[in-house]
Amino acid sequence: MGWGIETLPADRAEGQNMINEMALLESQTLRRSVLDRTDVLDRVKALSLLPDGMHVTTAMVAAYFGVTVEALRALVHDHRAELEASGYRVLTGTELSDFKQLSGIQSRTRSLALFSRRAVLNVAMLLRDSEVARQVRVYLLDMEYLARTQPVENPAPADTTSLDDRIDQRITHILGKTVVPMFNALIETSGEHRRELIALRAGVQRIEKRLRHHHARLQRLEAPREDRPLAGVMASMDAMNGREFEEHVAELLRRDGCTNVIVQGGGRDRGIDITALTAGGRRLVVQCKRFAPHLSITSPEVQKFIGAAKVLHDSEVSLFVATCPFTRDALNIAAESGITAVHRGLLEEWSAGTALTVLE
Repeated sequence: MGWGIETLPADRAEGQNMINEMALLESQTLRRSVLDRTDVLDRVKALSLLPDGMHVTTAMVAAYFGVTVEALRALVHDHRAELEASGYRVLTGTELSDFKQLSGIQSRTRSLALFSRRAVLNVAMLLRDSEVARQVRVYLLDMEYLARTQPVENPAPADTTSLDDRIDQRITHILGKTVVPMFNALIETSGEHRRELIALRAGVQRIEKRLRHHHARLQRLEAPREDRPLAGVMASMDAMNGREFEEHVAELLRRDGCTNVIVQGGGRDRGIDITALTAGGRRLVVQCKRFAPHLSITSPEVQKFIGAAKVLHDSEVSLFVATCPFTRDALNIAAESGITAVHRGLLEEWSAGTALTVLE
């Protein structure tokens, strides 16, 4: 068993895990008790997140588990209340518009289903016909077994936590245990400056929340990777070089019915990486940027592409495809100029099988 433990003989450990795995599949109470162990997701397979760093779409979850979107939607239909309790939600109206603007998602749908990491782990404990989900359950059960059987009197060595980690935790502790209570006391006794103090307290609480989120992400990124293969849609793209990424985008265009797809390459592309015709025969140009996920496409880069696409190539459809988010100004300029900004989240959906409507 690739993710197993060595405490029990192989046949006994296998039998124990099979029994417990069935219990996970059948017992909502048991599933709820281990929902905080979301770190097992990245240990089994890299889980890419939307630019907000907290959510994934239905297509992204389906790609992670290697199942169809239809199969995942059927599972949500059967277990909706449980998944909503673990962080699944569907955005509509103003809430959806605000989220699109914040995250850079360009979807034209009137609703958007989002899964938190807890909800994704919940799916892993419900999804029977997925090898990835089975591996998540096995890994989760092994970790729970070790937590129950390992002695607790031996603390982890002091040097396993980095200096920056300890500083982050110390700042978070001070903000949560000292500064916020101080503001609470001041607010109770202050009349004239009550509004200003409440605003300051809210600011401190936002900083505390961001530090906690930052610390959690650092822990996930710095966790041992011996048992975590480089897998997943975005992980494979992050491992590509520039030319390989352009070829990948070209294949997506061909998949969606585009013809005459040509990867320009070299230094004479005049600001364009790919040219093609859409399925309807419109002139299409594409700019590809394989940037690190923590970077962003800025407005000057979009403005430069607009000149190349509209002036030099007289395009009817223009795609700016990137493995990272776009800044808000870049998204606004792209929308005003008729440029389709394919940011990291949308690129993963596209790669996972969702067609871009602009290519129709």
